[in-house]
Formats: sequence, C-alpha cells, structure tokens
Amino acid sequence: MKIAVMGAGAVGCYYGGMLARAGHDVTLIARAQHVEAMERNGLRLDTQTFDEHVSVRASTQASAAEGAEVVLFCVKSMDTDSAAQALKPYLDGSALVLSLQNGVENAQRLSELMSQEVAAAVVYVAAEMAGPGHIRHHGRGELVIEPSQKSEAVAATFAAAGIPTEISDNVRGALWAKLVLNCAYNALSAIGQIPYGRLVQGEGVTRAMRDVIDECLAVARADNVTIPGDVDAAVRRIAQTMPNQLSSTAQDLARGKPSEIDHLNGLIVRRGEALGIPTPANRMLHVLVKLVESQAK
Repeated sequence: MKIAVMGAGAVGCYYGGMLARAGHDVTLIARAQHVEAMERNGLRLDTQTFDEHVSVRASTQASAAEGAEVVLFCVKSMDTDSAAQALKPYLDGSALVLSLQNGVENAQRLSELMSQEVAAAVVYVAAEMAGPGHIRHHGRGELVIEPSQKSEAVAATFAAAGIPTEISDNVRGALWAKLVLNCAYNALSAIGQIPYGRLVQGEGVTRAMRDVIDECLAVARADNVTIPGDVDAAVRRIAQTMPNQLSSTAQDLARGKPSEIDHLNGLIVRRGEALGIPTPANRMLHVLVKLVESQAK
C-alpha cells in the first residue's frame, strides 16, 4: 500500500515506521531536521522489542503525498486547516485521509476542507522523538478507526504490520474517551514536567484528576456523547501502561512550542460554556498551560 504521513512527528513516525518495516511504500512529510536525518540513515525505530533503521521516503513538501492511497494526517490540531490546504491539490479523489490527531473536531473539519473521504482515528501510543529521525516507543500502539470504504483494508494492513486496529461505529465516543484521558493527564504532566507513573503518586493529584474527569463526563452527557467502556479503569491504565511517558503537551512546552491545550481542556471549557456546564478544574488547567506557553514566548 502507498501511504503518506502528513506531519511525521512522534505519532506519525511510529505508525509510518511500522508500516514501512512491513514493506509498504511510506513517505514521511516532516520538518527539515528529521527529513535530513532520515535521508541519511533511514528512520530509527526504537521500540520495546527491537531497535532498527527502517528505509522510508522523506520530504518537507506536501507534494510528496501525490499518489498515496492512504494519508495518515498527524499534524497538531491548530495546524489542521493549513496542512489540509497544502495537501489536497496532490491527492487523488479515491484517497482516504485518516485523522490521527488529538481532540474531537479535526475529522469533521477535514471533511469540510477536503473532497477526499476522511475517517477519524483514536490513537493510543506512547512515543517521543528522541532526536532527528529517531522515534522512541514507550508502549501500546493500538488504533480505533471509523468505518469508511477502505477501513477494512486499512485495518487488515495495519494489523499485519503489528498495529492492532479496531473499526468502531462509535468513534465519536471513543474520541471523547481519549479526550477525557488527555484532559486528566496532559496539562498536569506538562506543568510539572512529570511522566504519568510519577504524576499519579503526587499529593492530591488523583483527586484533582477526578474533578477534571467529572466535568468532562458532564459536558459529554450534555452533548449527547456516549463514551464507551469504563472511563475510570482507562484513566488508571494510562499510568500503568505508560509510566515513563511525558504528555505531548509536556513535550511541546519543554521545547517552547505551542501546545494543543485549546483543543483539550480548552474544548471542555468552551463546550461547557455553550451547554451551561461549569468546568472550573479544566478552566484552571487551561489557564495555567497558556501562562507557561506565554512565558516561553
């Protein structure tokens, strides 16, 4: 399968690397320092079970996605519009754009911007860019994707490449389940620059997380979202299965980059205001992360 990864950071490099390792034709569209490293040495895929250099195509240009059957759309939520506009002139009408992004609104926005079929995906992977062209995988890696014309083929392709993939009729609910996890962990991990396993051992942390989660669930109910599974068990599982992982928000703040907090706790605040649901815990986390961001600027 010919696959392009738009926005090949930690998430995009992990999934793109696994697919390339399985023999697929993968092009990673990334920042210049990563592209240069991958052109020299391939992508270093440093996982819990193997550490290999994988041969991939790499480019800084959206035009490199031309001819792709599937695009893994992995840019930050605030870059969705600009990346979609850059990408769409080069895609065939039959291409599938799979949104592997945080937040719950990106796939809908992509559908408004692009004529190609768009499907949302929920991502559960602990990974970081350890250096130019070097992805370090800390755990998990499964995907939940919504039905589309190519979902069955994509799920089979991904599973054969070592990426457990489930097709779900309730991806909206699954996205909200992931949003709750992000709202509970991301800002606190970022403010303290603490990985998940240590974070939950902090004084008062689990109670504070409980307040955040309760607000998220109240907003979801008011928004007619059915969140699948046991949310509390999923929250506990994050610290157990990803104990050494810093949140993506923590990684962004450590590098002095803008975070996606407006699309995480900030989204809960906005939806809460629209629906008449108070969200003081999420509001405080949103404000604190924005203050840290402004200090970096």
